[in-house]
Amino acid sequence: MSDLPLVQADRAVPPPVATTTTGGRGRRLRLLSRTDRVVIALMVLVPLLLVVALVWLPALATVALSATDWDGIGPVSEIEFVGGRNYSDVVNIYPPFVPAVQNNLLWLAALFVVATPFGMFLAVLLDKELRGTRFYQTALYLPVVLSLALIGFVWQLIYSRDQGLLNGVFGSDVDWYGDPDVNIWAVLVAAGWRHVGYIMLLYLAGLKGVDPSLREAAAVDGASETSTFFRVVFPVMRPINIIVLVVTVIESLRAFDLVWVINKGRNGLELISALVTANVVGEASRIGFGSALATIMLVVSLVFITVYLATVMREDRR
Repeated sequence: MSDLPLVQADRAVPPPVATTTTGGRGRRLRLLSRTDRVVIALMVLVPLLLVVALVWLPALATVALSATDWDGIGPVSEIEFVGGRNYSDVVNIYPPFVPAVQNNLLWLAALFVVATPFGMFLAVLLDKELRGTRFYQTALYLPVVLSLALIGFVWQLIYSRDQGLLNGVFGSDVDWYGDPDVNIWAVLVAAGWRHVGYIMLLYLAGLKGVDPSLREAAAVDGASETSTFFRVVFPVMRPINIIVLVVTVIESLRAFDLVWVINKGRNGLELISALVTANVVGEASRIGFGSALATIMLVVSLVFITVYLATVMREDRR
């Protein structure tokens, strides 16, 4: 009779397979069933296969085609390997390339120097929980939901030469979309209007995650709100700053819809993305030449994406 409680006690102990010891504490592990393992495998493999099939394989095919001369219509056997000739032609004998690079750099500067700080400023104001904050957040974020093509049509109502709001108010006769001396600036205003809402949302989310005790400590030390933001809050949001930098660079590189809707990226609105489309699916299809332009965009984007991933991984290790 005295052995019975011991037997029952032994039966109550979980099997060794389900228990592990870490740091002197016992922790029970739950073994996954076959169904759970299948579900997890599908959740990992299906997105991975989609990314490989829709992103990486086309990207690798683009890099490979950039070293060829092919119109995209003839059989694959007619593909001619030309090495780096397409890249040499892009830089040396393709007139729209230099204006496109200049416009992309101008696009980047306008978004980074004007739109991004303004979006951050709006985020700081909305973080103060003013009256009507929700309404302002929705109104400022609404352009982000719209495509750049639709934004181009919206701003056409403002920029129209004959019936536009801008010419009507100032009594001018400027062709804002047609004049190559001013159309890039008009387009940048429309693109910046959309970009401001996106940056505002990113920084607003970052401000919500800042520890309030940091601001309280700065206030106790007598720091002003401006000094507190730039010396305490802004450095804490370093991951958000990296995200904003990468997003701004990629937005300036992939800008396409707005200028294509206006005049297909010509007459002062040349962009690298528009040149890629014009060469790949344009009237004179040059798959190899367009792929070389696309590869240049890909390499520049990968530089900033690599910097972003390295920063995020470094933060995680810390």
